[in-house]
Amino acid sequence: MKEFVISEAKAETAVLVGLITQEQDETKTNEYLDELEFLADTAGAVVVKRFTQRVGGPSAVTYVGSGKLQEISQYIKDEEDNEREVGMVIFDDELSAKQMRNIEKELKVKILDRTSLILDIFAMRAQTAEAKTQVELAQHRYMLPRLQRLWTHLERQGGGSGSGGGKGSVGLRGPGETQLEMDRRIILQRITLLKQRLVEIDRQKTTQRKNRGRLIRVALVGYTNVGKSTMMNLLSKSDVFAENKLFATLDTTVRKMVIDNLPFLLADTVGFIRKLPTDLVDSFKSTLDEVREADLLLHVVDISHPDFEEQINVVEKTLAELGCADKPHMIVFNKIDAYTWVEKEEDDLTPATKENITLDELKSTWMAKLSDNCIFISAREKQNIDELRDILYKKVRELHVQKYPYNDFLYDVEE
Repeated sequence: MKEFVISEAKAETAVLVGLITQEQDETKTNEYLDELEFLADTAGAVVVKRFTQRVGGPSAVTYVGSGKLQEISQYIKDEEDNEREVGMVIFDDELSAKQMRNIEKELKVKILDRTSLILDIFAMRAQTAEAKTQVELAQHRYMLPRLQRLWTHLERQGGGSGSGGGKGSVGLRGPGETQLEMDRRIILQRITLLKQRLVEIDRQKTTQRKNRGRLIRVALVGYTNVGKSTMMNLLSKSDVFAENKLFATLDTTVRKMVIDNLPFLLADTVGFIRKLPTDLVDSFKSTLDEVREADLLLHVVDISHPDFEEQINVVEKTLAELGCADKPHMIVFNKIDAYTWVEKEEDDLTPATKENITLDELKSTWMAKLSDNCIFISAREKQNIDELRDILYKKVRELHVQKYPYNDFLYDVEE
């Protein structure tokens, strides 16, 4: 009953669909679609076309209006006539079962939304038993309200026949309310089992955390693909997987670090993203416990990203939802080597924007706002790493003295 199969068809082509609304202008929609294309690329799909529509809000029936849906349908048919098959259409928001059913009926290709695309990537990236369990739980939660649509697939594939279904063809003995309810029960039972398994895994991890001794915990947090894993490797001299793809890291990695004679724990956590599915947040709560239990958060930001300020807001909002908004933290602006800007003409009186502010001007702005709670580095080019280590040492030492006042033997204090 697995629904997330982009990874099985690496060369599939995709069409993206997004809405322009009062809450989301054209610029913002294009930024979201850029990110959606990056997600599609991470999952192994090739984007060949984008469609947008300016509306008051999504249609409860087909997400976009009927005219736009027909336009997308015509494009798919034209591509087929030119022997260029469109494998799927991906929508930038989560679709209801009703919307999916109606859209699929009209377009007759695979329909995905942002949530199912992210779930597919998570399923591809999960390595440990914990991550795999978390992903499966999120998939089942996503699938549960969409069982009716899955049944339309089964009816077409199996024709309601009880023979020849084979292993894995769940419920092909005959569609209908009884079998649908049976599958719903099976999924609910599986969800219960997965939750119990996660509770047990979380209990084991809690024991592991208690056994780490009197050490300050530092967690790397941030938007996905901002360079947290590269920074982790650089600081801890470890070998955490890092790649220029979204969600390259799913499993939390914890390493013991020592700066001078000061030991502490450094954790690399899963990246956040705009419109992060609620089911994923709920399923990954045990992973995010590393964030909750951290004494210091290093919020890593890709300064070269044109929309880095909104990414900061997304991360801060997610941290607030996790109850971590008041934790000690600092912002590490990464990728200064990739920062670009366009110099304004002398007679250009238009207000300065992110596109034409120099890095020095940007530094002065943020450092004036955050004082010594921010630093600008390049993990890839190893720029300003010694300064980062110095700041990290001072902050961890201060936190350690506050938390374990009678354990100062860890340092060689020089008065």
